[in-house]
Amino acid sequence: MKYYDVIDTNVLVSAMLKRNSYPGKILDLVNFDVIVPLLNGEILDEYFDVLSRSKFNFDAEDVVDVFKTINEKSLFLDRRKTNEVFIDEDDVVFYEILMSARDSMDAYLVTGNTKHFPQKPYVVTPKQMIDIIEKEIS
Repeated sequence: MKYYDVIDTNVLVSAMLKRNSYPGKILDLVNFDVIVPLLNGEILDEYFDVLSRSKFNFDAEDVVDVFKTINEKSLFLDRRKTNEVFIDEDDVVFYEILMSARDSMDAYLVTGNTKHFPQKPYVVTPKQMIDIIEKEIS
């Protein structure tokens, strides 16, 4: 079974900081084609910009590998405007891609900052996403 997820940038940062973590498992499931990332060009640009920041000191080759994997395995969608109010306007694009996807599929937004998004059952933490997948597999 495939799962369609908008992955917040903080999940990728956390995955790269600690590979043996729930965010790391999310990235592993992308690599194993269990999770199909949902995004658009704005999100892809943000991924690359944030992962390339010197404050994280990520190996450039690792950043390129993650970026290429995400780019190759993703489903690109157009934004669907929303009237929701956000703490951080940079988060709007993630939610709008999610809502566009939910028009035609069961999709989730995976984030370490659920409080930044509307409280919906499809806005989940990495651990919650792993739990959803494991529950359906067993």
